[in-house]
Amino acid sequence: MYPFIETVRIVDGKVQNIDYHQARLEHTLSHFWPKRPCWSLEEVLQDKPMAMGVYKARVVYNGNGDIDVEYLPYTVRSIHSLKLVFCDDIDYTYKSTDRSALNSLREQRGDADEIIIVKQGLLTDTSYSNIALFDGSAWFTPRTPLLKGTMRQSLLDQCLLKEIDIRVEDLKKYQKIALINAMMPLGVCEVQMENLSI
Repeated sequence: MYPFIETVRIVDGKVQNIDYHQARLEHTLSHFWPKRPCWSLEEVLQDKPMAMGVYKARVVYNGNGDIDVEYLPYTVRSIHSLKLVFCDDIDYTYKSTDRSALNSLREQRGDADEIIIVKQGLLTDTSYSNIALFDGSAWFTPRTPLLKGTMRQSLLDQCLLKEIDIRVEDLKKYQKIALINAMMPLGVCEVQMENLSI
């Protein structure tokens, strides 16, 4: 069994979206190890960096209670172009350290900076983030992402995103695509539609 992971954003010493990370952690543990007691992610992160700036806490864990935490200063990747990649059988329901399937698909990006994975005709995620598409008035996110991200869920709960099915033929309705994950709130990383190749 591969270890699982939570990647948590820390800004100026404050942990972001901890309740969403805790909920996903508990969901993962209860699925794979239903008899094991859960633990508090907030307690694990008590020794977090208190310096100003953005840090990434990388929390790797398994069902035996083994937990490893690493803190790293965070810089957003520079993403200017995207390419659609098609794969109908990929599964990344649980946030695992085994990214081999995602990395294999990312190798198909060609000259693009990153990929968007299309599964059974529907847009899902990039290799490392959820996505949101802007139609000029509102932001929409795929109803069936590969991974239900914590930032995505937070934005849905704030009614800043709407869930819908997004097909390749729907792309002409949108102006730009945002990449979102625990480390990247909405608006931090955006790609214009003309920089998406199919």
